[in-house]
Amino acid sequence: MGKEFDRTERVSQFLYKELGHLLRTTVRDPRVQQVSLTGVEVSRDLSHAKVFFTLMEDASAEHRAEMTRVLEKVSGFLRSHLAKGSSMRTVPRLGFRFDESVGRGRDMESLLREVRRVDEQLASETPSVSDFSSE
Repeated sequence: MGKEFDRTERVSQFLYKELGHLLRTTVRDPRVQQVSLTGVEVSRDLSHAKVFFTLMEDASAEHRAEMTRVLEKVSGFLRSHLAKGSSMRTVPRLGFRFDESVGRGRDMESLLREVRRVDEQLASETPSVSDFSSE
């Protein structure tokens, strides 16, 4: 179990690093410049890899789906470059998924900021004990 996990983890890290580099430097489609990879999960048998990504700006569901199609379209090109630049016997098939967790994190952060703002507002409006002790 340990060796297998180490190997899948190493392959995941390699793919994450190399795919990020290829998307920035090799893929000519300008739409991929707004893509940021967030992680790669490789199957135990190393035949498939889920590549998670997010976009630099908030995007509609339609735009996220379009970017997924664009990335799926260039996946063969990416695999061939990975095969040339590595000693892997076989390069996993790449499947791209939009990483929803980043957006949820942004939403949570926004909610927390709003709660802090309301707390501060309530604290400034609520009289303290010291306001009454001088009477």
